Amino acid sequence: MPLYLTESDVSSLLAPTDAVEVIEECFRRIARSAVDNAPRRRLPLEEGSLADMAASDRELGVAGGKLYTAAPAGAAFVVCLFDAEKSELAAVIEGDQLGRLRTGAASGVAARYLAREDTTTLGVLGCGNQAETQVACVRAAVPSIERVVAYCRTPERLAGFCELVGAEAGESHRDAGAQDVVVTMTNSPDPVLRGEWLAPGALVIAAGANVASRRELDNAVLERATFVCCDSLETAQLESGDLIEPIQAGVLDWLEVHELHEVVAGEVPGRQSDSDVVVVKSNGIAAWDVALGAEALLRARAQGVGTML
Repeated sequence: MPLYLTESDVSSLLAPTDAVEVIEECFRRIARSAVDNAPRRRLPLEEGSLADMAASDRELGVAGGKLYTAAPAGAAFVVCLFDAEKSELAAVIEGDQLGRLRTGAASGVAARYLAREDTTTLGVLGCGNQAETQVACVRAAVPSIERVVAYCRTPERLAGFCELVGAEAGESHRDAGAQDVVVTMTNSPDPVLRGEWLAPGALVIAAGANVASRRELDNAVLERATFVCCDSLETAQLESGDLIEPIQAGVLDWLEVHELHEVVAGEVPGRQSDSDVVVVKSNGIAAWDVALGAEALLRARAQGVGTML
């Protein structure tokens, strides 16, 4: 019988440190060609959209997908996992917290492998729920971070976010954009980070916009970058406005864009000097949902958490 896990179950089972380790191992399996991933699809609704994304992980013996609606009133997420050997439904997992954790964990992995060794500061543009797990997971992956500078346009939200995550409030986008690691987690249709603000050696993780018509980075960010990677080239070519538009403008070429699993597996070097500006474009892939969902299921069974359906 399948197990049902609620948002509170997921929160009790998985911490940011756990998520970073699970997603790092997921990247290694991707590098071993043990994972197949289907890009996100979106179907229009009266207001908003219905999205689905799926993956199979042969080493874990699990396949599954995430289904969610996104509308002005909010969003709802569910992840379904199947035992690939038995062809049985294994779990139904409420997917909001799971999604926040897997997205933050992927940024944590990127920072672990691509930030400078002497990194001490993190800048965050955006103050929503997704930004909270970005801070938590990057901190978990890079313990040397001592200072977090955040910025968003709503003063009340910025103050609340800084109190919640232990960050300093920047006076402008530029303050967050000048740190060692810079994470953008916004739904802005226009760039919120300019290349001129970046410090030498900065790592930029653009993790917010995941539709082709939206951008968080201006062209100057890509012009300064000596290394650019993404979570999936197939997905990036469909929905990464941060890469599609600069490539159309001749600033970058798809042949110059690597995938993060290549760095994790040691197939490409990534950063080659402390002065390199490095860019990671994160759209989010179903392989992460499947991997982290499988870990939640494993722990739930061991701890007697969840409800049998």
